[in-house]
Amino acid sequence: MLKKIFSKLNILRFILAAASITLILLVLPRADHQGFSYEQNQPWKYPLLTAEFDIPIMRDSASMREMRDSIDSKFVPFVKRDLQEEKANIDRFRAIISEHSTPEQTQLLTRLMTQTYRQGILDNPLIEYLNKNNSSMMRLVASEGSSREIMMLDASKMMSPRRAYSYLDSLYNREKSPSMQPLSQELTRAINLCLNPNFVIDSLTDTRYRDQEYLTVTGAMGVIKTGQRIVDRGEIITPQIYTNLNTYMEMMASRQSDRHDHTYFIIGQGIYISIILSVLYIFLMIYRPLFFSDIRKMTFLMSFITLFTMFAIFMFENVVSGLFVVPFAAVPVIVLVFFDSRTAIFSLITTVFLAALVSTYPLEFLFMELVVGLVATFSIWQLDRRSQLLRTAALSLLTYMVTYFTMLLIMEGNLGQFSWRVLIMFVINAVILSFAYVLILVIEKIFGFTSAVTLVELSDINSPLLRRLAEEAPGTFQHSIQVSTIAAEAARAIGANTTLVRTGALYHDIGKLSSPIFFTENQHGVNPHAGLDPVTSAKKIVSHVTEGANLANKHKLPPLIKSFILEHHGKGMAKYFYTTAVNNNPDKVIDKKDFSYPGPNPQSIETSILMMADAVEAASRSLTDYSPESIDRLVENIINGQIADGMFKESPISFHDVEVIKKVFKQRLATIYHTRVRYPELNKEAASVKEVGS
Repeated sequence: MLKKIFSKLNILRFILAAASITLILLVLPRADHQGFSYEQNQPWKYPLLTAEFDIPIMRDSASMREMRDSIDSKFVPFVKRDLQEEKANIDRFRAIISEHSTPEQTQLLTRLMTQTYRQGILDNPLIEYLNKNNSSMMRLVASEGSSREIMMLDASKMMSPRRAYSYLDSLYNREKSPSMQPLSQELTRAINLCLNPNFVIDSLTDTRYRDQEYLTVTGAMGVIKTGQRIVDRGEIITPQIYTNLNTYMEMMASRQSDRHDHTYFIIGQGIYISIILSVLYIFLMIYRPLFFSDIRKMTFLMSFITLFTMFAIFMFENVVSGLFVVPFAAVPVIVLVFFDSRTAIFSLITTVFLAALVSTYPLEFLFMELVVGLVATFSIWQLDRRSQLLRTAALSLLTYMVTYFTMLLIMEGNLGQFSWRVLIMFVINAVILSFAYVLILVIEKIFGFTSAVTLVELSDINSPLLRRLAEEAPGTFQHSIQVSTIAAEAARAIGANTTLVRTGALYHDIGKLSSPIFFTENQHGVNPHAGLDPVTSAKKIVSHVTEGANLANKHKLPPLIKSFILEHHGKGMAKYFYTTAVNNNPDKVIDKKDFSYPGPNPQSIETSILMMADAVEAASRSLTDYSPESIDRLVENIINGQIADGMFKESPISFHDVEVIKKVFKQRLATIYHTRVRYPELNKEAASVKEVGS
């Protein structure tokens, strides 16, 4: 029992489910409250939102920016005077000019330099700030011992370094004695070198006092008490409400982070996802056991559902109303292309329920997406033409619009909240759905599946391989056409895949291309088996199965088509040559392996139909009597013999299906070989008499 539970297949199924749960949990929003999508100056589309705790009312960004700009324009900057740098520059100036001027000139220039510094030299950033605010006032923090005093300074008479140089130069020219020479080049360089700003912005103090004034802007204007309204449905989200909502979201996230409550929320999400996937597993186990046992198909289905759900969550998180863009109808369409309608519908239900975890309105979301998905499924029962996707996309768009208007009427009671943006998203959704064919091709390449569209393309008799069959083995080609016709009719009658059976039948005998003349339908009076022993002849006949498989690989035919080539004779025998060998060697034991096909026996309903159709159509060519009784006897003997040989033990085909297939074969063969009306011959004598009489 334990060995069965912990089988390799069950472990792989568990790994697939665990990987899906983990990946979906990783991309889900980390919050244990409803996510809201809202925009400024747009109506609030959710029910009344009240505060779960006290929320400070902060100014909206526009008001805050306006008030900050006002503070900046009226703010009196703080400056500092660097006395040490000032004294160092004067001392350095005196030392430099003493070498290039007389003592009297040195004394005058030093005094003028000191006077200029006392007047005040401003650095360029400070000048730009004062000019920008059209102000000349500054503040200086003066320290005397432990006390600090703020002094107001008027910068209207202070100067920039360039203006200070002009000021010093004009003073010198006015106060120098007649004996003094004008400023030499060396003295000019010394002045420029030592005349530096002594008043600069006090960044530390300026920032501290400015931030204190900003507090009047960033501080709360009031409080929304617990239980009070934040915003109600239909209310326009003003800048202030937008700010309140942002504050609420930030505080909610902070409170959850502090309490670590989101751990329980994640556990809840994990249980929810596990339940949904468990229901899917149970459905497959009970109603689709063959699918459930195929790890390749299970890998595709779980990967497809998981990636689609992750894409939906990504769109919800990054695009406003992004779920409307996600083409959920593509899920059943793509699954239906490769499998069946019930699996497709259940895949749709699973994906939509998983995506509902992030939906703002889960009930409305489930209603809309399930209705659209079901309409898409019903509209594309079997995708065998690309144009069908366009029809499905159009129907999906129409259904989206109808359900959208329906939900507006239910929730709002009117169409006042109608949004053109949502309709545009529905159009984008439909366009994406119409391109699902590209995804179908990708899935075919990755997982080795075969879609109905591919089968239709392969069934074109102008394809290279079928055209070659028609030219080199015309008898086999005609046989394949007849087999495909009656097999497709039988498949339609029991609800099997008609397109698959028709296409598989066209290719089932392509191995005969290696030696067409060895097969009866291609012979014209010459029988190459006449000179061969039964074993050699049997090997020639049996080899058309392996040769067909080789041709299928060479022409890259899908595995599904290859299965028709390998299984249409199963592990049966070339009975004609076996019987001949036994009759020719009555005293010798004949090894049946020399006359047996490689198999395997039919594994599906479709290949079982082909085995019956192939044998019945071939045997019908040897009939001499095409009466209904003769045809009935032929069909019964052929198919009952295959059943007695155990050919269908590995196939899911039922006895009821077999009886229906027999009935279809009898009807089709009777139609093909019906007795034609015999035309009367013209009596020449009567005709000549009539001509004379006329």
